[in-house]
Amino acid sequence: MVKEFATKPIAGQKPGTSGLRQKTRTFMQPGYLENFTQAVYNAVADTYGGVAAGGTVVLGGDGRFYNKQAIQTLIKMSVANGVDTVWIGRDGLLSTPAVSAIIRGRQPEKGRPAPFGGFILSASHNPGGIDEDFGIKYNCENGGPAPEKVTNCIFEHTKRIASYKSYEDFPVIDVATVGRTELDVDGRKIVVDVFDSAEDHVAVLKRCFDFPAIREFVAREDFSMVYDCMNGVQGPYAHRVFVEEFGLPAAAILNGEPREDFGGPGSAHHGHADPNLTHARLLVATMGLTKEGRALQRGGGAEIPAFGAAADGDADRNMILGRQFFVSPSDSLAVIAANAKAIPCFSAGLRGCARSMPTSMALDRVAEAQGLPCFETPTGWKYFGNLMDAGNPKYFPEAKSLTPFLCGEESFGTGSDHIREKDGMWAALAWLQILAVRNKDAKKVIGVEDIVTQHWQTYGRNYYARYDYEAVSKAVADEMMAGMEKKVNQDLAQLGAPGFELRAADSFSYTDPVDLSAPQATKQGIRWIFRDGSRIVFRLSGTGVSGATIRMYLECYVGPEGELGAHPFDKVLPLAKHAMTLSGLPSHFPAAKAAEKDETGARLGLAFSDGVCTPDIIT
Repeated sequence: MVKEFATKPIAGQKPGTSGLRQKTRTFMQPGYLENFTQAVYNAVADTYGGVAAGGTVVLGGDGRFYNKQAIQTLIKMSVANGVDTVWIGRDGLLSTPAVSAIIRGRQPEKGRPAPFGGFILSASHNPGGIDEDFGIKYNCENGGPAPEKVTNCIFEHTKRIASYKSYEDFPVIDVATVGRTELDVDGRKIVVDVFDSAEDHVAVLKRCFDFPAIREFVAREDFSMVYDCMNGVQGPYAHRVFVEEFGLPAAAILNGEPREDFGGPGSAHHGHADPNLTHARLLVATMGLTKEGRALQRGGGAEIPAFGAAADGDADRNMILGRQFFVSPSDSLAVIAANAKAIPCFSAGLRGCARSMPTSMALDRVAEAQGLPCFETPTGWKYFGNLMDAGNPKYFPEAKSLTPFLCGEESFGTGSDHIREKDGMWAALAWLQILAVRNKDAKKVIGVEDIVTQHWQTYGRNYYARYDYEAVSKAVADEMMAGMEKKVNQDLAQLGAPGFELRAADSFSYTDPVDLSAPQATKQGIRWIFRDGSRIVFRLSGTGVSGATIRMYLECYVGPEGELGAHPFDKVLPLAKHAMTLSGLPSHFPAAKAAEKDETGARLGLAFSDGVCTPDIIT
């Protein structure tokens, strides 16, 4: 029997760029998950009408602690809110890209509707565990994250919620076993379908890539690879693709067992399933690199693989490595764009591309050379969705189609219009497809470094680094950003420095070129753009769970005839010093100081008295 439970608003339930994230213990408090879930269903009713009544919803998560309990809560609340069909990945596991693929393409049984949306239980790359982080987000019927008009509506409902609905007598569903459960609930026939987590996503990937060609390439005697799942949800997907489809040994998969704490403190990545040089320690060392992306001096031992890749906790992010060579996410995106026709789903050529504002402008140079429209959006994958749906008769029939479409973010996110989420596996397969094509008649393997170096020799290089300053005072961080907003309206000539002539500066805002009814996104970061193509960007992040995170992005452009083989820190250090002047960061945080160049690569090892400085190096 459906019951309605009285409740009160809980402060701080505003969805960020990727849903609601808080400490796990916060989500475990009575009413916390229930309030937000009910707010989602209320917002769906306001925005889309009665789609939940008799509808189908997808549930899954990255397997972090509290995932199993939260799944059962969501089942009960979904049924209470009118849902008749619930789709769940086995063990409650579904990667974020898989959820998008399922919403968009899994066929419902006769007489039941396609999904109106889905809930993803994940805090992405944030650590998992009872004392770590948990999260939830809602994806719409196109498979993408809820647009801002929906998330704003959700937030408004969290502020005035008075009750939530749940079917408390609903039985606990065995999500560990694939199968169909049918129940009669107050005259309604409820179906809960637990299915194989990987089948739908792998089917979509097979339509994007030439699996037989990749299988033939990875079987070469002079090629080897490793893939690090970081004990996140990617394990079953990686085994299905690399072992079952491509015939690689199981040893090619590192940290392939999903765990509630992503391996915890005892793992090489210390339970932090974030695919970057700082955290993916096992993969980085296996590929012969230091955490700064420098080549390790090796004295014998096992041969370094030719290719390496990693995924984060919910498998939407990726990192690409060659033998003793790191590919920045911005360069990875640009290289894929330049080699797009090697990928079957792009064989006719791209019709559009996009990057988040902080992502380097390497993609722009490829787009300009190929005559492609290139869009600059705020951070958050939801901003790419309308661009990919442009021209779709169901959503934006009057807009010009931009598909095939490629997009990405500097935070290790890459994807295309095959789904409406970034896709860690897609990115790795895109690189393997490019390698397969480039090596078709090669006697010696053309490697990742060869391809990237050739790219720089054609388009130049955007040296790039990002620094994260975590858990700092939000009030002081807001004050610092407000100070820069005032500065961008001053005479730019007064803000330059020797070697740094400003061409433009602004507080970035975005008007959706497809959905003209969407609210303008304002205050998305401060941009300082120099005449030589270099940039400094400051932005406050929305992915943390406490305090504020200041992200500083440094980008130094060097043309094809310039020095292309330097380490990024050596190139961005002068920009970093000028960034301190433009931002006023030292005066806002008196404990901050510029560190000398050292072996850690932390050129700006800024230490805050009220927070933590993390040089999250994305070179």
